[in-house]
Amino acid sequence: MLRYVLQRLLMMIPTLLVISALVFVIIQLPPGDYLESHIAELESQGESVDHEKIAFLRHHYGLDKPVYQQYFYWLIGMLQGDFGYSFEYDLPVTEVVGDRLILTVLVSVFTIIFTWLIAFPIGIYSATHQYSWGDYGLTLLGFIGLATPNFLLALVMLYLANIWFGTSIGGLMDPQYIDQPWSWDKFVSVLEHLWIPVVVIGTSGTAGMIRRLRANLLDELQKQYVVTGRAKGLPPFKLLTKYPLRMALNFFIADIGSILPTVISGAEVTAVVLSLPTTGPMLLGALQSQDMYLAGSFLMFLATLTVIGVLISDLALAALDPRIRLQSGNS
Repeated sequence: MLRYVLQRLLMMIPTLLVISALVFVIIQLPPGDYLESHIAELESQGESVDHEKIAFLRHHYGLDKPVYQQYFYWLIGMLQGDFGYSFEYDLPVTEVVGDRLILTVLVSVFTIIFTWLIAFPIGIYSATHQYSWGDYGLTLLGFIGLATPNFLLALVMLYLANIWFGTSIGGLMDPQYIDQPWSWDKFVSVLEHLWIPVVVIGTSGTAGMIRRLRANLLDELQKQYVVTGRAKGLPPFKLLTKYPLRMALNFFIADIGSILPTVISGAEVTAVVLSLPTTGPMLLGALQSQDMYLAGSFLMFLATLTVIGVLISDLALAALDPRIRLQSGNS
């Protein structure tokens, strides 16, 4: 096990280097850079341009150097904890993220918990009561959840929350708490607004997870070892949880590789509709404005979480399913 983990950790180094090169190439593909776009925007509005500041920023961050040197400086800076400077926010990247990262993690973690709490019991019930009226009804609800666009559901939920509970439209807190230090009242305000994005984002994920769990569990329940256990008189609950349910959960564990970056990036479209101060809209804005250091550092962070998540899922799958081996042979 230790040898396997060390091999995977060593493989992460060239993997992340290749990803960093691809990310840098992608963010460099649009013509020009943020500073050129900013100058053009100011001149079109008839405003003055501080050319000395522009020249200083261009020289300080190596934008006047060849592309390969820019990549080298960017990579060395990230290894030293310097993720660059956000030209759009006029702040270092680490300061830009700030509370957005906390709010993003809060929304995503509650969404994952909501999804699993709803999907697990419904998926198990549908699989163990195949073709019953309950199965048909829950399947219909699942299809409705999959078919309903998140942005449409978000608008409906905002309206209902405002009419029924007086919750302010959009955002994750009342306006008076924006840019204020954390306090108990601010935390309560966040909780008051939190259930809307959790329900909106979690609806489609819950519906899809129910269908996958039902299909996997039905496949396991029809295998010979379950028939043999049932013939030996094992209690239904013990028979269900000892092996079939464990095997059906493999895809949940395999999803860890995608869950970790999702926790940080969040649902971008839904966040824009709900005006959520999370990192998803910030990433979209950075890509649109060519704020290269903010966008590039963020994409590298997501790539690192993906690689780590895949390693965690592989180890967890080996522990959950005895049929899975980390290495071939007798080693």
